[in-house]
Amino acid sequence: MVRVGSRFGRVEPRRRARAFVLGLLAELPRKNCWTIAEQAGDATPDGMQHLLARARWDADGVRDDLRGYVTEYLGDPDAVLVVDETGDLKKGTATAGVQRQYTGTAGRIENAQVAVYLGYAAPAGHALIDRELYLPRSWTGDPDRCAAAGIPADVTFATKPQLARRMIERAAAAKVPFAWVAGDEVYGDNGPLRTWLEAQHIAYVLAVACDHRVPAGGGRTLRADHLAARLPKRAWQRLSAGEGAKGRRWYDWAWVTIAHAGSGCRYLLIRRNRSTGELAFYRCCSPQPVTLAALVTVAGLRWTVEENFQAGKGLTGLDEHQVRRWTSWYRWATLAMLAAAFLTIAAATEHARQPAPPGQIPLTRNEIAHLLATLTSPAPDTQHRMRWSRWRRHHQHRARGCHYQRQSMRL
Repeated sequence: MVRVGSRFGRVEPRRRARAFVLGLLAELPRKNCWTIAEQAGDATPDGMQHLLARARWDADGVRDDLRGYVTEYLGDPDAVLVVDETGDLKKGTATAGVQRQYTGTAGRIENAQVAVYLGYAAPAGHALIDRELYLPRSWTGDPDRCAAAGIPADVTFATKPQLARRMIERAAAAKVPFAWVAGDEVYGDNGPLRTWLEAQHIAYVLAVACDHRVPAGGGRTLRADHLAARLPKRAWQRLSAGEGAKGRRWYDWAWVTIAHAGSGCRYLLIRRNRSTGELAFYRCCSPQPVTLAALVTVAGLRWTVEENFQAGKGLTGLDEHQVRRWTSWYRWATLAMLAAAFLTIAAATEHARQPAPPGQIPLTRNEIAHLLATLTSPAPDTQHRMRWSRWRRHHQHRARGCHYQRQSMRL
């Protein structure tokens, strides 16, 4: 918190931000301004809500400090930047960016808010370092709706790959050490993003769909799955994509060099599940020749972003915000990412300091979060808890009255 302290103009919001981050790290059944304020010992949630909505502080500056914090402790020249999006299910239509859209969180089209994140994956650990809220055209094409949600007038529509490019540009401008960019089909099937990465001499391993067209020479193109079907048995090699929850993840891999007129080396990487035979495909590019094992390692690190989403949502309330406005979302997401990065760095520091004792696994982010919550939780105060019970019931009574009043006006 000392690291990000200069981003707050006054001591009051700086202290409240510290209490807010401790609340995000606490073992609360759910995390919102009410529960975090109660955990902090406040009499009402007004102060926490003010921190997110109206207090003067620089959330983008905190994001930059977070990025520097992560790279200071985890930075590695062979690290991978991983782009991916995640959705939070929402009700209503007033929350910034919400509409019926596909989200992998639900695996179907739901009323949701979607954001694109940039993860940093290095040998010592991995964490989220940047974020952008995705605004569908239904929002950017409605200035009044945007104004009501506090979205700046100069914000225009941007696709998810365009948001990913912004974050990669920021990381590169900040001299973040990395060697590769990885992402799923949303980004791999986007030609402009691949072209931009190649122009910047940034190596990538990006997933593509089975019907992705691959140059085959002579002006011809082939579907990725048709090309895979032509490969002989000797083309496949068994390699590990890295450690998983249940040990090493073994797959069969093959690669094909893609003909092209420009500089650098381009490949189609193919992964085959050893049990089901299911195939996955990746477009790859590197300024210099690389080995198949190197591409497989990068492809395997793409899954670290899913672990970051799981940790962010399960440990620091990344998806539990109950905010509607643009500024509040960015502030909540940034502080939740900061809290999660602290857990990652604490685990990495402990692993580097000493190995796990015999018969124990190394300290995990989950275990560190539990220990921290145990050590920092204030002693229970019955009167404080009862005051909050009365406050909640009073607020819910007012909300119910307003709801009934709106219903009667419609009749």
